[in-house]
Amino acid sequence: MREFVLYSRLGRTDAKWVNLHDAGRLDIVYECAVASLFLSHALRKDVVFHAVLNGPPSPPVHLKVEGLTLHDVRTDQQTWTNILKKVLSGRTHPGVSTERLSFEALLKEKAEKSQIYVLEEGGKDISEVDISENPVFVLGDHVGLPRKVENYALRYGEKISLGKKPYLAATCITILNYVLDRKEASMSLL
Repeated sequence: MREFVLYSRLGRTDAKWVNLHDAGRLDIVYECAVASLFLSHALRKDVVFHAVLNGPPSPPVHLKVEGLTLHDVRTDQQTWTNILKKVLSGRTHPGVSTERLSFEALLKEKAEKSQIYVLEEGGKDISEVDISENPVFVLGDHVGLPRKVENYALRYGEKISLGKKPYLAATCITILNYVLDRKEASMSLL
């Protein structure tokens, strides 16, 4: 199992918005969910995507998308606009849930069972890190992790890097999936 946690500074916590971009950059949440969970013509059943939304009106809201139970979904933005509006208004969608849970509480819960990796350009290069089983990767949105949030995450994990260039959060997830897929493939050859 691999998990991705996106800290969304501005993501709206209600359904009173017209489009994902203007809803506190929920478009980034959508892009990261798709990058986490989708392959060409398939879903990654062994992936869970989390976003902690810290925008108005009632933060925080923990959005959880589970590949194992996700149904009735495509990768297009309109589908995800509908899903996010639905779950943020209190209704349900298979594999997608919301709850009141802070980033700190989520990370503390995850650290009990998994190794936490905080993505940051200044971290240890991923090629030098032996990624554990069941990793949890923490990423910031378009602004990055606030210093206080990053410091909290580092209590439970280590800072790793995909290189000195700052990539989009969804691109980081794609790269991480690629690296882990290759690692799994090489392990199966042994």
